Amino acid sequence: MKTTFCTNKEEGPSVSSQDRTGSRGTAKAKVLALVGTSALLLTGCSAEVKRGWLPNVDRDTTNHTAAIQDFWVHSWIAVIVIGVLTWGLMLWCIIAYRRRKTDTGYPRQLSYNLPLEIFYTAIPLVLVLVFFSFNNNLVNSINKPVDSEITVDVRAKQWAWDFNYTFDGGTEKYYAGTQAHLNTDGSPGAQETLPTLYLPAGKSVDLQLNSRDVIHSFWVPAFLQKLDMIPGKTNHIYLTPQVEGTYDGKCAELCGEYHSEMLFNLKVVSESEFKAQMAKLEDGHIGEEYDRIPDEVNSVVVEHAGEGE
Repeated sequence: MKTTFCTNKEEGPSVSSQDRTGSRGTAKAKVLALVGTSALLLTGCSAEVKRGWLPNVDRDTTNHTAAIQDFWVHSWIAVIVIGVLTWGLMLWCIIAYRRRKTDTGYPRQLSYNLPLEIFYTAIPLVLVLVFFSFNNNLVNSINKPVDSEITVDVRAKQWAWDFNYTFDGGTEKYYAGTQAHLNTDGSPGAQETLPTLYLPAGKSVDLQLNSRDVIHSFWVPAFLQKLDMIPGKTNHIYLTPQVEGTYDGKCAELCGEYHSEMLFNLKVVSESEFKAQMAKLEDGHIGEEYDRIPDEVNSVVVEHAGEGE
């Protein structure tokens, strides 16, 4: 009995990847041209695009907005460049190493390439560490406590705001806000009735954020800062407003039925106007005595008379 051993043979010579890199220089040139074109387009963009579509119209709205804007924009530029480079290399590999009609057999197979794999691991790790370092330095700089000239105890409540001012070495004034009611027909006028927080331009401010009831969030979009207001805990925002104007403020944490109407105005004014506005307010502070007391306010006590009732 004759035994025949079969072996699988490729029909033709194997295809080396080295034969497919003739267009490598052209592909690199295209990628570099694309990156250069993107950078050129960014330099000719509008002011809105240059600030990364952030809600601050002025770069120096506060002493922090410029640094926040720069970090945001530079991060996106870095991400776009990395993305274009990565997708460009992927596209180049797809085109340069595609299977031709005249190819027979399989291309040369590599099980691994240790230097290349180390490179692929090290570069993303370095990028993450760089982003983390810049972000950590920025956050620490923004949150660093400072001796502020003005302190405002901002107390959020369903669904309005109270402002307790301390300035000029101990002068105390307060504003007690009432709930806003937006016009259902869309007519103007509601903006002027909202609670208004006044801050003087060029003066350092410590915003002490507190809540009287549930979790709220203090947000002035143009200031590029937002911070939660948690019952029983005081959070701080340290800043110096630098551009006079009226800015929209709102609660950014879902806090109940009328959350959407929990709005306020923030007006940055001159020092003289700030003092004039303070003179119109009541003396003193309205503090914790008006906070909601757990288990005593808005609570229901159910008494069970007996089993089965």
